[in-house]
Amino acid sequence: MTAQQSSFVLEHLGVLAVRGVDARKFLQGQLSQDVLGLRADQVLWAGLHNPQGRTLALLRLVPQGETDVLCVLPRLLLADALGVLRKYLLRAKATVSDESALWQIVGLADDAALARAPGSARHADGRILWRHASDGRVLALEPRRAAADGATEAGVATEANVATDASTASRLAWLRADITAGLPELTAQTSGGFVAQMLNLDALGGISFNKGCYTGQEVIARAHYRGRVKRRAQHFVLPTGELPAPGAAVTLADGRSAQVLLAAPTSSTIEILAVAPTVESDTLALPLSYPLPE
Repeated sequence: MTAQQSSFVLEHLGVLAVRGVDARKFLQGQLSQDVLGLRADQVLWAGLHNPQGRTLALLRLVPQGETDVLCVLPRLLLADALGVLRKYLLRAKATVSDESALWQIVGLADDAALARAPGSARHADGRILWRHASDGRVLALEPRRAAADGATEAGVATEANVATDASTASRLAWLRADITAGLPELTAQTSGGFVAQMLNLDALGGISFNKGCYTGQEVIARAHYRGRVKRRAQHFVLPTGELPAPGAAVTLADGRSAQVLLAAPTSSTIEILAVAPTVESDTLALPLSYPLPE
């Protein structure tokens, strides 16, 4: 994020809404997070997994009222996540829908009113703000301006396009900060490629090992209780060159193979967050904003 621009719209993120009296109970059986324990002053990570325990999407769970939950995730994964959740909806008194047109997600440099712990949230004037990372950055979920407020749909679209164009440098800086902090994201190329712990979802507080069954739980629990996870998301620096795409395999200086989750260029190098074998006394992996489990 540039010094000149303290906020910008993260247009690549969308909102999947789960609403109804059974919304949290339904999500409790589908996601790795303890949704029933989600408080109004929290926004928590969660994983949506297939029966083999592979992570299909990483979600930020934003509570809205006593029952409803807004799930923030990349727009490119939203349709697939919607299809998976609807398949299990059955008789639950809940609806699952894409509400991306109603909301926008804004990145902020900071918010002095928020507690410093990642995931701390507050509600203000229809917005929901939460601490995105320990470096101080904040995400805000806010209603998009409706046509009824005096703007035409074309006008709203034009405004969004201008904001997107103006925020290119900020978006790149935000991406580099996510890589440095070790905050993973999945794309169409990497969805379904990793067990939750490979994405450090346990270190990010996105897995409850006490909540009971959910889709993929058996595989994820086995990885937790039967031994150390041997491959994890880590921060590395590559020499400058062609920017690797998400899912691409790269070879590190010590010969390890790593699979890229996120990549961003700097003036002289490329920073990546990539899933790679963990080794003792690692001289290549850079520190993350959280410790990896032993």
